[in-house]
Amino acid sequence: MHRELHLRQMLKSWILPLAMLGGILLHDYIDKVAFITPYLIFISLTITYTKLKISEFRITKFHWLLLAIHILGGILIYIALYNISPTIAAGAFMCFFMPTATAAPVITNMLGGSITKVATYSLLCNFTIAITAPSLLSIVRGGGIDFLSSFTVICAEVIPLLLVPFIVALIIKFSSPRLHTAISNHQSISFWIWAASLFIVMGQAVSFMIKQPVEEFPEMIQLAVISLIICGLQFFAGRKIGKHFGDKIAGAQGLMQKNTILGIWMTLTYLNPIVSVAPAAYIVWQNIINSMQIYFKTKREIKNHQNQTV
Repeated sequence: MHRELHLRQMLKSWILPLAMLGGILLHDYIDKVAFITPYLIFISLTITYTKLKISEFRITKFHWLLLAIHILGGILIYIALYNISPTIAAGAFMCFFMPTATAAPVITNMLGGSITKVATYSLLCNFTIAITAPSLLSIVRGGGIDFLSSFTVICAEVIPLLLVPFIVALIIKFSSPRLHTAISNHQSISFWIWAASLFIVMGQAVSFMIKQPVEEFPEMIQLAVISLIICGLQFFAGRKIGKHFGDKIAGAQGLMQKNTILGIWMTLTYLNPIVSVAPAAYIVWQNIINSMQIYFKTKREIKNHQNQTV
């Protein structure tokens, strides 16, 4: 029994790195299964949201501070880098400006942080991005953007994935409490679903970058490096802020984990297409950081379990 549990925990600690590697190696075939990604995220979020407590949903100083870094950080780094390279500046801006990923509560739950804090921030952040994107992207691009069109598309991209699983979880809670409890007690299912999503997203990121023109390779490297730096900065800044408010995991995930697919869409639609390498590379960096966190957490759990059984 203990041996089987140990093997299961070891597999769990390695599955995310293996999913990333598999996505990289099999990127040529990812397009055939990419259509299921929204469904996987939907199911994973529904499972995660069964642990939410509605009474804890409230916007606090913690959320406003994260949002200030989210928006102002992008503006300040764009201004700082613009004279060096407008393209690099735009890529750096997008690495800050991309909204919090709708799946951030899933990883937060896996790491033991507050799902409610991150879910609340994700709602606040995505709505703010939808409101500010037309004006800020028009400044970065240097031209006008139709506000209604941008707002509608961004909302259509984000709201169904964010809100509908929450509504489904509530329906299950009030219509079938026993089923709700069963789902809530089997949160590990969302982990395996997330691993499948990661496999697909990594493959899409690799395919996207490979298709870029060869002559733009040096600038692509610069964009990838700046996205790594910004990803790391937001991770550590989020942990620092989160620690101050009693939840460093929620702080790190709320600030660092981005909706990169939406970020790529915004750059391809409104900016120089080469800028989209920054959010595409960000997919790799944020998932490496999250995979490492889950790996080390699982290792600690295995060690603790072994100590308890000795």
